Amino acid sequence: MKKILFFDVDGTLYNSDKKLPNSAKEAILAARANGYEIAIATGRAPYMIEELREELDIDTYVTLNGQYVVYKGEVIFSDGLSNERLEELVTFSSVQGHPLVFIDEKQMIASMPEHEGVRCSLETLDCPYPQVVPDYYKSHPVYQTLVFMRENEEAGYMKAFPDVQFVRWHAEVCDVLPQGGSKARGIEKLIEKIGIAMEDTIAFGDGLNDIEMLQTVGIGVAMGNGHAQAKEVADVQASHVDDDGLAKAMKELGLV
Repeated sequence: MKKILFFDVDGTLYNSDKKLPNSAKEAILAARANGYEIAIATGRAPYMIEELREELDIDTYVTLNGQYVVYKGEVIFSDGLSNERLEELVTFSSVQGHPLVFIDEKQMIASMPEHEGVRCSLETLDCPYPQVVPDYYKSHPVYQTLVFMRENEEAGYMKAFPDVQFVRWHAEVCDVLPQGGSKARGIEKLIEKIGIAMEDTIAFGDGLNDIEMLQTVGIGVAMGNGHAQAKEVADVQASHVDDDGLAKAMKELGLV
């Protein structure tokens, strides 16, 4: 039976130094040789994982937390907040003094210049400060938005936008997704396209944005360095990513 493996990037494929360990690369190539389909499932945009996709020869990926899904180079699903809802978010966040970053498949665009929260959080992804175009969303598709506010400010956004999801991945920022948007939904769209049953999927992740994915797939594997909530819902817990955790878990599962 054909099976597909989904790999998160940061904290799963990438170690603490934002590098792909040789052990992980070798395990993934071995799994492919054993007949497994290999895919990425990440909060990052497609352009941010080009080098990784080339290194692993991957052309199937669920990106932007399920908002932009590609199968063998073909876009099969995309989604994002409506322009009307984005307009309301822009207005609300500007009153708070909080910048936004709009993301499509090719780039990030910021709503405000020189904000320290934007700078320090994007540095963790090795991303420079984006070009500033406040009304970018009015004339371009936006598949995911980032709002730069601290955890104690989330409640105000959740009250104002009950139909929107705010998923935190840094002290300074949350991903903004439409209701129901997640890596899990992206995976559902993908396997429906290619005719694989959910029980024949395995996913590896570590973050809050991996929770739905780990709950939904046939086997969910949480990295030892992962968030406590991700570990709670996983079927299997791997070792720390810096301790060859991904390769070890793949071997334990009999994938290599």
